[in-house]
Amino acid sequence: MLTSRYSNIRPLPVALALAVLTVLPPAAASADLLGTFEDWEAHSRGSGKDKICYAASVPVKSEGKYSKRGDVFLLVSHRPAIKQIGIVSLEAGYAYGDKSQIAAKIGDQKFAMFPSGEVAFAFEDGPMVKGMIKGAGVVIKGTSSRGTLTTDDFSLKGFAAAYKAASKACGVKE
Repeated sequence: MLTSRYSNIRPLPVALALAVLTVLPPAAASADLLGTFEDWEAHSRGSGKDKICYAASVPVKSEGKYSKRGDVFLLVSHRPAIKQIGIVSLEAGYAYGDKSQIAAKIGDQKFAMFPSGEVAFAFEDGPMVKGMIKGAGVVIKGTSSRGTLTTDDFSLKGFAAAYKAASKACGVKE
């Protein structure tokens, strides 16, 4: 299970359900685990027009001079009914400032992200997802509304398989 290495984080499905509620609508009360793929999990929620599918992971390392921070998750979600496919988001565990700079790096590729409360979204989802499929890790740096710089490192081991499982569950063609 993903969280065995992370003693300070609640089990992923419970904590993930809380994080997902911030970026996905409350379409269904529970999420179904589609599978665990190394450092990633795939889940689906709801059915029919309310179906949402996503791949999710927690950081393998987080750094920053903060005294308190909530759970951190990287999600790539599909909401086919509203034509949102491969949406990359980071649940930061703190509130971003309106002008916070958030940047992701996969190998030599850099991706800008924008803040919305406690969530950062990729400006260009497609290229970032492609980078995640091919990459080994992603590092995301952001600044909280209090000016605290954080760095979160995510493994991409298993991302491609988790993304494929989420895509299949929502009928999304890759």
